[in-house]
Amino acid sequence: MAKRDYYETLGVKRGATEAELKQAYRKLARDMHPDRHKDDPTAAEKFKAVNEAYDVLKDPEKKAAYDQFGHAAFEGGMGAAAAGARARAQQNGDFSSAFSDVFDDLFGDFMGGRGRGQGRAQSRGSDLRYNLRISLEDAFLGKETTITVPGSSACDSCNGTGADGGAEPVTCPTCAGLGKVRAQQGFFTIERTCPTCGGRGQTIKNPCRTCQGQGRVAKERTLSVRIPEGVENGTRIRLAGEGEAGRRGGPPGDLYIFLEIADHPIFTREGMDLFCRIPVPMTTAALGGEIEAPTIDGGRTRVKIPAGSQSGKQLRLRAKGMPQLRGGRFGDLYLELAVETPVNLTAHQKELLQLFEEAGKENSPETADFFTRVKNFWGGMTG
Repeated sequence: MAKRDYYETLGVKRGATEAELKQAYRKLARDMHPDRHKDDPTAAEKFKAVNEAYDVLKDPEKKAAYDQFGHAAFEGGMGAAAAGARARAQQNGDFSSAFSDVFDDLFGDFMGGRGRGQGRAQSRGSDLRYNLRISLEDAFLGKETTITVPGSSACDSCNGTGADGGAEPVTCPTCAGLGKVRAQQGFFTIERTCPTCGGRGQTIKNPCRTCQGQGRVAKERTLSVRIPEGVENGTRIRLAGEGEAGRRGGPPGDLYIFLEIADHPIFTREGMDLFCRIPVPMTTAALGGEIEAPTIDGGRTRVKIPAGSQSGKQLRLRAKGMPQLRGGRFGDLYLELAVETPVNLTAHQKELLQLFEEAGKENSPETADFFTRVKNFWGGMTG
């Protein structure tokens, strides 16, 4: 029985492009898979015919031989070119090669892209993390500092190639540079990582003695870091290319510096605003006056205390807080008053306070109001 024309099997015209052939095959491979037609005894043969057709037409050399000689190109008697094409067409048996290729096309991107031999020998270095603790003053003013980072750098002996004398790696003889090998098990073709090159697609004949073929060596580096004004806890600074060196000349990773701002003995921070708790003598809080308050820039400022100020009262100093990161604005400084009760009184001081207390309760309206409410509460309970 004569074989059906390969173009007709795929449902395309002669002269179809590679993309058209692939699109037609992918559709047929899904629609005609034997698992979808378990009741059709001819399903496996139809599916095999589709794969056989695509296996020939997807290969430019096989396609050229088929276009010139038809099926006879793969049945012997057509000279060395035809015999070579036939041998390559039958190398993996039936349609295993074609099916594996379309599996790559369908699922390669989803699995992260399995490029053939691309970037296998040169793998990117790992990113590094460095935790840096700074003071609140450093976060306010910004800072230029240096850090020492443990990591790896390209090997100088082999220029990062991993080969003795800087020689270039050679294509792996086992997988021919693909980084994977195939083995047919019944109806399907199974792929696994090449055991010779570990999936890199290339091997080194004479590994560098200094780096043992890795192309990189352990090495501490001292780096200069610029900390901008206004950084906060958890701010991340990225230094591109300052991470681990790549294997065998691959690109380096990045270094990420995570900032931690130490607690301050005077100020606490909320976003761009600063808070400072200032003790105030009872007399100053009662009569009013001035106090001297610190600011984060190391300066000081005079602040007026209104007469009759109570503990917890906040005084706002505009633009005396933290700078906005890359914004140019400043937050505010809030001074929270803590009225201090005098201790270690002399006998004379105690007499004066007793006279003050006996003068009347008009001077403590909040106290009077509170106990009035308490008295009403107790009266309601007994009632």
